[in-house]
Amino acid sequence: MKNKRHGKIRLWAGRTSTIVSIMLVLFVFGLLMFVEYHSYKATHEMQERIAYQVDLNPETTEEEALSLRDELLNMKYVKGVDYISAEEAARLFSTELEEDIMTLLDSVNPLYPTLMVTLRATSNPSQMTLQRKEFENEVKDYACVDGVTYHETMLNDLNEIFYKLSWFLFIFVVLLLFVSIALISTTIRIAIYSNRNTIYTMSMVGAKMGFITRPFLWLSVVYGFIGATLSQVLMWAAIYIFNKQFHLALFHPRYFMGYIILVVAVYIVGIAISFIATYFSVHRHIRRKED
Repeated sequence: MKNKRHGKIRLWAGRTSTIVSIMLVLFVFGLLMFVEYHSYKATHEMQERIAYQVDLNPETTEEEALSLRDELLNMKYVKGVDYISAEEAARLFSTELEEDIMTLLDSVNPLYPTLMVTLRATSNPSQMTLQRKEFENEVKDYACVDGVTYHETMLNDLNEIFYKLSWFLFIFVVLLLFVSIALISTTIRIAIYSNRNTIYTMSMVGAKMGFITRPFLWLSVVYGFIGATLSQVLMWAAIYIFNKQFHLALFHPRYFMGYIILVVAVYIVGIAISFIATYFSVHRHIRRKED
């Protein structure tokens, strides 16, 4: 009776340690993917806020400027275009100086009409550079355009930071997955060891490999699902507290689709790691018994 009770305790201890191991690994994995997602979104939003100033010559009429705006909007990599007339530019400049520029220059407006263009962001820095150069070359071909100005240094620095951060997080996630498989595999191997007599008996009576491993694989799917669920509860609770503490907008509706993909990815990774670790552990144990 005592041995049976001790056996049940060891069994539940093994199952609990397996689920906890999966939960902790997926908690860290989910947080890393969360950071990666928001760094991606933040960088793209910053890229799409940087405006390219298309300077028009003074003879350009409003109709010509609006026509050029419509043509630019039809370009596949252009996100938005705002037309600023010479009069509006003078008003904005006067607001910044807190003094009427027209009064200072005897009613002569030295400013030209401009188009403020924002481009669609890309995750590839070289593609973003080619896209920017292509846009600049195409716009300069228009007779009414005097030139294009933008913060080139800021764009290059932004692209470089995002590129390095993305690769760092990607490598870290890959290393985490390898460590996770090793850790969970060890935990599952210990849990399976408690069932070694059952496995040995089934193999001795001629049970096939698939028949022996099937119950363990189904159980591994359950472990992975439970571990993923617990990690999700822990992760989103931590994110909620962090969001509330620092008054962020991490739960804005525009992020929900990304969050759904993240949740699904955590479940897939959790079940896959548990399944793979269990598969190799059971097969290794059966082969060892056969030898």
